[in-house]
Amino acid sequence: MQASIEQLDRPTILAIARHEVCIALPLPPRTVRRIDQARQRVEALAAGEEPIYGVTTGLGALATTAIAPAHRRSLQHALLRSHAAGVGPTIEPETVRAMMAIRAKTLAMGYSGVRLQLVEALIQMLNAGVLPAVPEHGSLGASGDLAPLAHIALCLCGEGWALVDGERIAALAALQHHGLTPVELEVKEGLSLINGTDGMLSMLILGLDRLGELLDTADLTAAMSIEAGFGTDRVFQDALHRLRPHPGQQAVATRLRRLLHGSAILAHHRKSGHLVQDAYSFRCTPQVHGAARDTAEHAARVAERELQAVTDNPVVLADGRVESSGNFHGEPLAFALDFLAIAAAELGAIAERRIDRLLDRHRSEGLPAFLTPEPGTNSGLMIAHYTGAALAEENRRLASPASVGSLPTSAMHEDHNSMGWSAGRKLFRILDNITALLAIEALCAAQALDLRAPLVPAPATANARERLRREVPFRTRDAFAAQDIEAVIDLIDHGALTEATRAHLG
Repeated sequence: MQASIEQLDRPTILAIARHEVCIALPLPPRTVRRIDQARQRVEALAAGEEPIYGVTTGLGALATTAIAPAHRRSLQHALLRSHAAGVGPTIEPETVRAMMAIRAKTLAMGYSGVRLQLVEALIQMLNAGVLPAVPEHGSLGASGDLAPLAHIALCLCGEGWALVDGERIAALAALQHHGLTPVELEVKEGLSLINGTDGMLSMLILGLDRLGELLDTADLTAAMSIEAGFGTDRVFQDALHRLRPHPGQQAVATRLRRLLHGSAILAHHRKSGHLVQDAYSFRCTPQVHGAARDTAEHAARVAERELQAVTDNPVVLADGRVESSGNFHGEPLAFALDFLAIAAAELGAIAERRIDRLLDRHRSEGLPAFLTPEPGTNSGLMIAHYTGAALAEENRRLASPASVGSLPTSAMHEDHNSMGWSAGRKLFRILDNITALLAIEALCAAQALDLRAPLVPAPATANARERLRREVPFRTRDAFAAQDIEAVIDLIDHGALTEATRAHLG
């Protein structure tokens, strides 16, 4: 399968990032025309003395420094070497591949003024599987993701590092191994390779996809907990949720009704009056999970708009003018990434409360302490909850918005930065934590459902429990808890738990 450079939507970016789908070459004729027309304009200006940022002038606070014609090409290589200043562990390959694809898409839109050969070379490096080594720290999310993109661009030029089987090697060796020739940059091309929001956008697209699966998983583990905890499904009636028409809330209420439909456990205590009202962690699941879904919908719209955007600077307009702007500033993405982090953290916060409720024999409606048949001799899932609580608390700290902080740089010329890259890195950490938290809730809820026997759970939740039981048996005595949690994390990562219930959701 190959993707057209002009049709790189979110699903296609995900396919390129995760499944190594290639971008089709040669590029379409109309794309080639756009690239060539903008390039001709840049070359004409580069031959003159008019101050054009990054072409005939220096960069950042050095924008007023004129660059002599003899040094305008060397400026492009120099800026890559100086800007490739990242530190820390290398980021995940899927984010790097998404960044490369989005940068190629931006350059191919014909507003950057680079040569066709440069766009083709970047695509060839991506298609060949050459993976630049991009350190985690270095971007402030304004002027784009300069440092991370510079590490990618430097690799394209045969300098810096590439990754092979997780090990760093010389970029030149990686290119030569795949029969690729390092690029010799012309005027403006180094700047165009690094000026953009590609890293932030890549993390937003990848984070949204992962969060989508976790939202579905959270609805499922909540349904299992509510059922096992002798909660009620009356609060999920459609008539109640029509009174507050948030689409996410209504969607979650519908999903919970379907997941719990046919539950003998719920039917058993429906008229018992054991509780006038369930705790908020049961009763308000549609309101909390639904708000997270609505937040994800907003962030998805931001991502779609940014995929259509040109974030290079300066740009070559259709009428031939070359103008500077601030379209590289990452604030729209930084806000969206921070919003997602808050929403994801709340998924974990309410899940932790449901876990605690199932484990507490004073509030679990007859379940044994810590869900072990022999409490005392065995601790059951007591410490698994500690882990979940630690993750929920870390998420609270990580959910503090990155975008409200900014330090001025470049001699106060770049005096407000979005910190969107940091927002993306935090979001990824939260998503890891949420996966583990939901795995712990699934373990607890499955154990509790088994302890409710001979009462039978709903067909949907029973299917999920049985899928989990193929990896982790019902525990009558304590077992290696970390191994059980990791087995369920793997199920969630592969969508296996939610797949077991899909037929019941319509």
